[in-house]
Amino acid sequence: MRIAPPVALDTEQRSRLEAIVRSRKLPARLVERWRIVLLAAAGKQNRQIATELKITPEKAARWRNRYLKLGLAGLEKDAPRAGCKPKISAKQVREVIRKTTQQTPPNATHWSTRSMAAVMGISAASVRRIWQAHGLKPHRNRTFKLSNDPQFAEKLDDIVGLYLNPPEHALVLCVDEKSQIQALDRTQPGLPLKKGRARTMTHDYKRHGTTTLFAALNTLDGKLISTCMDKHCHQEWLRFLRQIDRETPPEKQLHLIVDNYATHKHAKVKRWLARHKRFHIHFTPTSSSWLNMVERFFRDLTDKRIRRGVFRGIDELVSAINAYIAGHNDTPKPYIWTAKASDILEKVKRGRAALHKLQSV
Repeated sequence: MRIAPPVALDTEQRSRLEAIVRSRKLPARLVERWRIVLLAAAGKQNRQIATELKITPEKAARWRNRYLKLGLAGLEKDAPRAGCKPKISAKQVREVIRKTTQQTPPNATHWSTRSMAAVMGISAASVRRIWQAHGLKPHRNRTFKLSNDPQFAEKLDDIVGLYLNPPEHALVLCVDEKSQIQALDRTQPGLPLKKGRARTMTHDYKRHGTTTLFAALNTLDGKLISTCMDKHCHQEWLRFLRQIDRETPPEKQLHLIVDNYATHKHAKVKRWLARHKRFHIHFTPTSSSWLNMVERFFRDLTDKRIRRGVFRGIDELVSAINAYIAGHNDTPKPYIWTAKASDILEKVKRGRAALHKLQSV
């Protein structure tokens, strides 16, 4: 009879394995392997171990040898397996990727798993696995806009500098209007949220007019100065500038980050700013509203208070907006800008290079 190689365990190893074997939280397959080693260390042969644990002798021999070769670490992982031979060739995979990234179906703007499967003669599940493995999502689409402002780099550096290194004895305010906020009322009452069912709202609505929110976000503490007005012409903009002047400490210089809306550059606005020397205007580059941090607040306001709101008139809408801003100002939290101007500029350069390459094809 063939004699299996002996297994030796010191006192510490034996105590550790016995504790593991008693555990009820580990996978049964791992506990079984450690039992094999303990029985082998007790001097039992593979056939005896197989009879006691109701496994095959080959399995007992395999884990005995694995322990002798790799130690306890060898028991914790399965050896890599060859698996079945792939039914889809590497050439087919490359063709699926090429068609997905370089072509579109004749009757649609993008591929689906079924349309690609029909063309390639494989299953839709296989197409899905190939796309997942290579990070392809043809059903998704993202929008972008590259600024053509000739002074993009200078304006970018100026605004990011205000965020990362604000001037002393001054306030940096991100200022903008959120225009055309609609007071929408639903045509029928919806059902409330309950276990197993989402809240419901009718898809149609009644319009009760619009309002414009003027907001100035203090980048230091996250508080807002705000008001709602019917319009957003230069008269309303001047009224809001006067409000900012009243509600900020008079000894502080004010650096306002604004976009290139024509109202902000009106002749009367320029004359008013010339008389109020503590106001310093910093314009964002064209098509770069993402540089203005107040846009982040507008997104939160829309998502948390406006989009699902039901308003039977402008007064209800304005009251809801003011209540949300009051709650925000009670426990303000500033938005922290982390991106460096050089990193943003490098990303924009790559985008312009890619766009130029596509346009030249």
